[in-house]
Amino acid sequence: MIDSIDEALRELLRQELPIRNGEVDIAFNQPKREWSARLSRPTLNLFLFDIRENNKLRQPTPAFEIERGENGVMVQRRKPIRLDLHYMITAWAADPEDEHRLLTRAVMALGRHGTLPDTVLPDSLRDQPSPIPISVAQPTMLEKPTDLWSALDNEVRPAIGCMLTVAVNPYLPVSTPAVRSAEVRFGQSARPVDQTLSAPDGEGRFLWIAGELRARSGKPLKGARIRLVDKALEVPVQEGGQYVIGLLSRGRHTLEITAEGRKPVRQTLTIPSDSYDIVV
Repeated sequence: MIDSIDEALRELLRQELPIRNGEVDIAFNQPKREWSARLSRPTLNLFLFDIRENNKLRQPTPAFEIERGENGVMVQRRKPIRLDLHYMITAWAADPEDEHRLLTRAVMALGRHGTLPDTVLPDSLRDQPSPIPISVAQPTMLEKPTDLWSALDNEVRPAIGCMLTVAVNPYLPVSTPAVRSAEVRFGQSARPVDQTLSAPDGEGRFLWIAGELRARSGKPLKGARIRLVDKALEVPVQEGGQYVIGLLSRGRHTLEITAEGRKPVRQTLTIPSDSYDIVV
């Protein structure tokens, strides 16, 4: 992920400076004394010196997204974390005026864009949940540059702070079958209250079921409605055909299905069943 950000920054600077015929190198090295002594041409260096989570953008826990996959499988994903990538941008040339021109052009190039443009994004960054913001030369960046240069064992020189915030998802998605029914049991238990109730001692048992109403042709049913005949209950049907019925007892129930341009049809629903999908 970080190497993809490097690639996008390099391409952005090449386009915006612009850099032609390799007249300026773009590097991501630690600007140590040994490295700078080996430079043979003007270089713009973007040193990644700090990575930390952006706590302001942290999602509340639990932060999950649930998607409906194929064959009724539900896919649960954790939302990504946001990382702030802090770069120190320096220019290296034989003439200080050339260095200052490079820094000026870099600030202007990055400052023209509030986010990384789509034209420079590699494929690995195109699934980001939101555009990748760029902050340049803000007051909170590089507050103590002398400490950083001392650690790098090199002479202090002008530098620009640059921060990008990227989404990273370290969590694997979890795929599970969709929950089609739930059972609530009522009754007296002879077990002590400190033990788990594994089965009721009474007769009261009610279930919630969920399914999907669809046509045999696979086309959606317009204005579809379900009526539970034995309870005279109208069951709401969502636009995609999903429905839920609660407080049902075990056994057989009669459903009446209506839709635009169709005659009402009745079907028998048996509880419990492996599936509660209805095809008409």
